[in-house]
Amino acid sequence: MPESIREVVKEKYGEAARRVVAGVGNSCCGGAACGTDIDPITRDLYDASQTSILPEQAVKASLGCGNPTALAQLNPGEVVLDLGSGGGIDVLLSARRVGPTGKAYGLDMTDDMLALARENQKRAGIENVEFLKGEIENIPLPDNSVDVVISNCVINLSSDKDRVLREAYRVLKPGGRFAVSDVVVRGDVPAEIRRSLLLWVGCIAGALGDQEYVSKLTQAGFESIEIEPTRVYSLEDARTVLAGQGIDVDALAPQVEGKFISAFVRARKSAACCGPSCCN
Repeated sequence: MPESIREVVKEKYGEAARRVVAGVGNSCCGGAACGTDIDPITRDLYDASQTSILPEQAVKASLGCGNPTALAQLNPGEVVLDLGSGGGIDVLLSARRVGPTGKAYGLDMTDDMLALARENQKRAGIENVEFLKGEIENIPLPDNSVDVVISNCVINLSSDKDRVLREAYRVLKPGGRFAVSDVVVRGDVPAEIRRSLLLWVGCIAGALGDQEYVSKLTQAGFESIEIEPTRVYSLEDARTVLAGQGIDVDALAPQVEGKFISAFVRARKSAACCGPSCCN
């Protein structure tokens, strides 16, 4: 990831963590509504049965665009890795799903988010969790060590998505599953949006096209690829997200309306051996 994008991402998500700790809220990006109850991307992702069993700060620090733990198949005893784990909500929920014989890793590059996540783990009293510092382009885990890779609107933040997907494939065990929530584009994205670093932090500017996502997953080695829309954003949603960015949403309406979606992206690593260490 270029330093300019990486540093903006790190600073904005660090700021979001500090705001949660201070009890101010969790606004993280350029849009006026990002991180608020009216934000069309982050609102209403988790139901009360999930939020009620977690620390309040884990819920407030949630900055995703979906709920991968609700849609992913997670079985007792499995090892789960969350790319860009933030305040830890998806890691803690996954840890409960895989049970004491399983384990959930969270990977994040932001010190403030890692500190918040570890505090949330302590408050939740969940032991089968480990938060790692690192970048999703360079996952600090061995080959063939994870059953499921999840992520919640973070792969969009990387400018080297091919490397992220190759790394996800590398750490998955044979037959392992890729199950992420992400913002996906159907059609072309206006150049004005692509140029904004703050909107990149908000998961909009870095969004892949649906066919491009499938192509990159295929190139990384994945099979059984599916993209399931979970939320389609309207022109009014776009107006809310793009507020304050100097973008004339009405002028861009034909290129914005219905083009951005939240989606659940599934894929699988082949169960066949793929190298000298594949069956270890």
